[in-house]
Amino acid sequence: MSYVLRGVVGGFDHLRFLSDDVPRAVVVPLRQRLGLLPVTDEVFDELTDARREAGPFTLMSPAFAERLEDWSRGGRVAYVEADFWGGDGSQTAALWENGRQTWGPEHAWIPATAGPCEDWQINAMLARLGAVGTAALDLFDAVGFGQERDMEGWRWAGVRALDAADYDAWEAARRAKEEADARAAAERDRYVRRDDVPVVLDGRAVMEVLGIPSSPLVGAAIRHLQEVHLERGSLTPDEAATELRRWAQSL
Repeated sequence: MSYVLRGVVGGFDHLRFLSDDVPRAVVVPLRQRLGLLPVTDEVFDELTDARREAGPFTLMSPAFAERLEDWSRGGRVAYVEADFWGGDGSQTAALWENGRQTWGPEHAWIPATAGPCEDWQINAMLARLGAVGTAALDLFDAVGFGQERDMEGWRWAGVRALDAADYDAWEAARRAKEEADARAAAERDRYVRRDDVPVVLDGRAVMEVLGIPSSPLVGAAIRHLQEVHLERGSLTPDEAATELRRWAQSL
């Protein structure tokens, strides 16, 4: 599986403001109020003179570096690249602040056997931008760099965020969607039989007890009996039938 990333990283709202004059630029919201401006070939041509230098970066030129210097006068920005295929790959990163490059470019070839490392170039860059990891996630995953796999995916992630007025609006919409998805999943779960809990009545018996045809309600009834089993212990068939009639009346 491949992974390709080329982009400018900084505060989401800051990058939105800075790239307002770049027609094809979009900014992807990341966690911790960060953003990523994907640098496609087209965006690179709009940002710079299109002359490319040899070096650790795939996309770089004096004009692009000058643009990053200018952008960093209002807040730290970084430029990162990553290319992986089948686990092997490379990462390159540099940081600009107060109008000058203060770190990097740092580049390394990373074999598939290396495993995750906080000192890898993108993680080191994120630490300098103030990102915080967790016990379960390194900085790369904590800010959301794993959400897309290629430049087209990154571009569309930025397009989907265009309706958000700022980072707070995007975050509020994201949380609302997560909560709605969780409620929908919980609702669907009510109609799904658990594999780890026995039931004394099968679907046919449930239909006979309740006098209903085959429908999602049968699954909900069986799931209810399983929840009762967990709370009270095993039921006899007669007890289960009584419980189902009581449950159906409460719907």
